[in-house]
Amino acid sequence: MSSITAAPTTKHPALHRPNKVSVGTIVWLSSELMFFAGIFAMYFSIRSTVPELWPVETAKLTVPFAIGNTTILVLSSVTCQFGVFAAERFQKSRTGSVFNLRRWGMQEWFILTYVMGATFVAGQIYEYAELVDAGLTISSSPYGSVFFFSTGFHGIHVIGGLIAFLFVLGRSFSAKRFGQHEATFAIVASYYWHFVDAVWIGLFWIIYIIQ
Repeated sequence: MSSITAAPTTKHPALHRPNKVSVGTIVWLSSELMFFAGIFAMYFSIRSTVPELWPVETAKLTVPFAIGNTTILVLSSVTCQFGVFAAERFQKSRTGSVFNLRRWGMQEWFILTYVMGATFVAGQIYEYAELVDAGLTISSSPYGSVFFFSTGFHGIHVIGGLIAFLFVLGRSFSAKRFGQHEATFAIVASYYWHFVDAVWIGLFWIIYIIQ
């Protein structure tokens, strides 16, 4: 009797389709990038038109305070990413002491990120109050208009990110099981937050450093 050898089965590689939420977010952020590119163009256009205003108006800026506030926002991207790492391993909350950062979950990292982002917004409001006292307002000069317009719109985007964090945190607290959907929303929120931070680094550089 001849033996019949079964034909070897060929394993086909699994097809991983891009996550629709992530792709949609990236496309939307691309349009936001164009919006901020317009703000950068406006800043340099007005600066080239009335360059004599810049030495006078930029002298009213408190650069050390802005550096501190910027540092808080940049570090919030680090804490946000740690939250993403926790979400990717489906760790919703801490598994140890609150002082043991290695055991923190997504919720702890995102709460810290939220606090740091809110601190940045509060610092920006404080800076606005100081500048208004110094005579710099949105209607006082073309420099005042472009300064408050660019930083103000960025501040609105930061507040939007804070709202997104509240949504992600609320969803994680209400979910009986932290799974793929919850992790996806956390990752998407991080895309937006990193984008907001990157835009601010550019604004900070041209407004406070290059002046």
